[in-house]
Amino acid sequence: MAATFRLDIVTPTGTVFGGDVISLIAPGTEVYLGVLAHHAPLVTALKDGKLTIRDASGAETERRITGGFLEVSHNQATILADAVTSR
Repeated sequence: MAATFRLDIVTPTGTVFGGDVISLIAPGTEVYLGVLAHHAPLVTALKDGKLTIRDASGAETERRITGGFLEVSHNQATILADAVTSR
């Protein structure tokens, strides 16, 4: 079984997602960023684009994000986003 980490996605209207995931791909300002369990600490801005989330069961979902920030620390990732919608 693949290692997991906690992912929380928060917008001004509330929490959009919270749970354990295997991987996250997010649109950084320069390139797309991949995050796996035990990733090095990171804080970065995000641009408009596609979030790809692989949950603990291995199912993959895509969402659209419009700007925000990503913080990764202590096997947890938090996205503070302007808006997130399902694709």
